[in-house]
Amino acid sequence: MARSAARPIPEDVPPSMANSALLRDLPATERGLRTRSALIAAARTVFEQSGYLDTRLIDITTAAKCSAGTFYTYFASKEEIFAAVLELAQEDMMHPGMPHVDADGDPAAIIEASNRAYFEAYRRNAKLMGLLEQVASVDPEFRMLRQRRADAFVRRNARSIEALQKRGLADVDLDPLLSSRALSGMISRLAFGYFVTGDAAEEDGIDLDALTRTATRLWVNALRITA
Repeated sequence: MARSAARPIPEDVPPSMANSALLRDLPATERGLRTRSALIAAARTVFEQSGYLDTRLIDITTAAKCSAGTFYTYFASKEEIFAAVLELAQEDMMHPGMPHVDADGDPAAIIEASNRAYFEAYRRNAKLMGLLEQVASVDPEFRMLRQRRADAFVRRNARSIEALQKRGLADVDLDPLLSSRALSGMISRLAFGYFVTGDAAEEDGIDLDALTRTATRLWVNALRITA
C-alpha cells in the first residue's frame, strides 16, 4: 500500500521533488517544446549512466545532439535541467497506473493493487531512484524536498489505515501514523533492494509477483486486517 487507493485528500497531495525556483516557463513554440523535451530525455539518460556529480553539460548536449547555445536557451545550469528531469519523472511515481479497485472493497485487494503499482513504477524508474539516493546525500535542499514528499505519502497511508480502523477492519490499538511510517518504509526499502541494487533479487530469486504477495501479507498481518 505504498500509494493509497482512496481519492487523495488535497492537503495530502505530495509536493514536488523539483525545486520550483529552478523551473522556467515552457517554450511558446512546438519546436521549442520538442527541443526542451529532447534535452530532458538526454539529461536523464546521462544522469542515470554517469551519476549526478560526474555529469557534465557537454555530456548532455552531446547526447541530445545540440550545441551549448541551444542548451542555454532552455536551461541555465545542470541544476535546472535536473529539476526538469524530476518534474517530468515524478508524475510516473505519483500516478503509477494502478488498476481500479473499489475503495470500499476488500482492504487486502486494495493494498495488493497499491503495492503492485508502486513496485512496477519503481522498477520502471529504478535507475532514477538510485540517482535520487545519490543526490540526496550531497544536496541538503533536495534531501528536504524528498523527505517532505515521502512524509506526504506516509500521511496519506495513515489516513487510509485510520479509515479501516473506523470501519472495524484493522487493529484499533495501532497508531495509524507510526504504523504507516513503518510499513511504508518497509515497502520503499524493499523496492530499493530489489530494483536498484539488485542484490536481494539475485540472491533470493524473487519475482515481482512474489514480492507483491509477501509485502501485502505483511501489511495485512501487521494491521490485523479482516476482509
